[in-house]
Amino acid sequence: MFSPRGQQLERGWPGRIEGDRVIQLAAQTLQSFFTGGGAAREHAEYPLADVVFRAPVLHPPSIRIFDPAGDFVFANPAAIQAADDNVRVPNAEPVERVSAIIGAHGAIGGFTPMKEWVARELEGAKARDFAISLGPVVTTPDEETPPGVDWQRLVAKAAENTRLFPGDLIAI
Repeated sequence: MFSPRGQQLERGWPGRIEGDRVIQLAAQTLQSFFTGGGAAREHAEYPLADVVFRAPVLHPPSIRIFDPAGDFVFANPAAIQAADDNVRVPNAEPVERVSAIIGAHGAIGGFTPMKEWVARELEGAKARDFAISLGPVVTTPDEETPPGVDWQRLVAKAAENTRLFPGDLIAI
């Protein structure tokens, strides 16, 4: 998701990076792009230097953060922000993660970097409840799948006895 510099769009537009330019795609959100099968008409082109990247998924239906043992906790979907946004909690420290973005039919549509911010001076769950940075870019599974993780097992565990929706995030 991106917007041209100087245009303050809350969510921006989906786009594809090609070299030193970004091509706007005809989809309202990344979720709708994935739901449509990962294909969309092309619109305008912008020089890469003239765009601002937004969070790839602004309002995920859910966020599941897995631990090494294979269990997960839910995170706050309202805490999403772009990778370059300022975290407003003093002394917050990032925990670097990778997240899979669910696309159509419960399959992985792409991967994006995630930072889960932690403020140790806050108590309990509030220490992790205020900011999750996503992006700036998404890679599709055919471009690159982060190694060392059985992503299909995590998706299956997340989908057990429930449904996954486009835009759901699964992180490790």
